[in-house]
Amino acid sequence: MGRSVSYPTGAIVAFRLVDEAEDDWDWAYECLVEDIVETASSCLPSLEPFDGWRGREDRILLRNAFVDCGVSTYCGLAAIWIVERDDSRYWEADYRKARSGRAQQWLTRVSDRFINVFAELRLVGRFSNGEAIFERANASP
Repeated sequence: MGRSVSYPTGAIVAFRLVDEAEDDWDWAYECLVEDIVETASSCLPSLEPFDGWRGREDRILLRNAFVDCGVSTYCGLAAIWIVERDDSRYWEADYRKARSGRAQQWLTRVSDRFINVFAELRLVGRFSNGEAIFERANASP
């Protein structure tokens, strides 16, 4: 099977290419991370910087009471995602006072703005071997 960029299950995902200037991957990645943090913080002010991981491939950059916002990369493709939190502190708080419904409502409210701000590519589909097909986000459907 083919492989593509990882992102958490149920996430709202915006795809873009990582700008690899002069083959300096680390610098390009850090610029991408900085851009995501600054842009997401300004358009979704409730998000605060957070340093964590969801599994081995999905890096959490920002978090609020309901969601994680982060980035995953693979072969020059970045998935910038926002998804309901899935950590023990979140679920313990949810047990005392339900948060999941509010988290889903918050995600629904911000999803279009998130995609408009971050998406350069749109996932069109996948081949049977798992490889993904993308088109420019501003291209006609």
